[in-house]
Formats: sequence, structure tokens, C-alpha cells
Amino acid sequence: MAAPRKHPDELRERATRMAVEARRDPATRAGALSRIGKQLGINPETLRNWVSQVEIDEGHRPGTSTTDAERIAQLERDNKELRRANSILRSASAFFAAELDRPAK
Repeated sequence: MAAPRKHPDELRERATRMAVEARRDPATRAGALSRIGKQLGINPETLRNWVSQVEIDEGHRPGTSTTDAERIAQLERDNKELRRANSILRSASAFFAAELDRPAK
């Protein structure tokens, strides 16, 4: 389960929107993330990560989108559960095969 988020979603959306708009304008591009981060009380590196993820999700930057990452995580969980079930079934079949090979009393 994911850790609780430190910043509310509304703040995250507002900060990323402000940062993307500031980065589009050449006059405000330099230092935009640190300036906006200070204004909103967010670490500039955190804001940079948010903006990068938004750019990936919108297709402006290569990388794994949020929906793809969630899908991959779900598939990995399913795979782990199936491997566990297969292991249990292998153990059970070995147990019952051994029972059948024993001589009857």
C-alpha cells in the first residue's frame, strides 16, 4: 500500500499547472520551479518530479506514464499471486503422488 501523501491533490495540481505555465514563458523559465516551490511551500525537487510526471503523462516526454505504472504494478501483484498458487499446487500434487506410491496396509 502506498504511503499517505504529504501534499493535497489540489496543491499538487495547482503547483504543476503554475510551473508548466511559467516554464513556457522564456522570461520566467529560469528558476521557475524553485520560485514557485518557495511560494507554495513545496520542495523544488518535489515540484520538478511532479512536473516531469505530468509531461510524461501528457506525452511530451518519454517515460512510463502513471496509468502504465499502475497497470504494471497490478500485473506484478497478479504474477506473484499466481506463482504462489502454483507453488502450493506443486507441493500438494507431490504430497498426493507420494501417498499413492505408498503400499496399502
